[in-house]
Amino acid sequence: MTYWKLKGRELANCNCEYGCNCQFAGLPDKGYCQAVFGMVIDEGFHGDTDLSGLNIAGVFRWPGPIHEGHGECAAFVDERANEAQRHALLTIMTGGDTDPFATVFAVFASTIEKMHDPLFLPIEFDIDVDGRKGRLRIDGHVEMHGEPIRSPVNGAEVRARINLPDGFEYEIAEVGSGRSRSYFPMQLEHSASYGQFANLHLDSHGIVRA
Repeated sequence: MTYWKLKGRELANCNCEYGCNCQFAGLPDKGYCQAVFGMVIDEGFHGDTDLSGLNIAGVFRWPGPIHEGHGECAAFVDERANEAQRHALLTIMTGGDTDPFATVFAVFASTIEKMHDPLFLPIEFDIDVDGRKGRLRIDGHVEMHGEPIRSPVNGAEVRARINLPDGFEYEIAEVGSGRSRSYFPMQLEHSASYGQFANLHLDSHGIVRA
């Protein structure tokens, strides 16, 4: 197994309400799950291959709860990545060189039934985890926006966090409001739903804890 490590920031937006039952070992509140994910890799490597500064993204859909499988996924990799970097990122994103079920990539990969061919494209991605603001754009394919939740009473920003000490994706996530639209190769759309902003620090064995 080639050892890898990624440190970066993510924005994820699914169709659940702001709490997202999946974060609490529950079932999706609409009976199915669809989501868009983006990550900027601030520091990272796979063996001798440097992955720092690259962006990745994914679009997911499951007809029921994630753990029941039958999922569909489209993976996007930064077009700036060279051949070695593309291979490394796709290996990580599909659960390769990883302890079984140790990361969100490995867990999701185990539930995917239909995997579209990966696309290597420009990925515009800006994210401020603490500010709960983010924007992902892959021209002609995917758009995602994240912002703070607003109080229905006075419009003030509402800040909430989820802390998962034994999680496989993050330790602490800021919760916001998101909206996404995917055009190709998968079609989905949702808005005013769960937005997840998190600092990720993962390696071949799972979350890298302080």
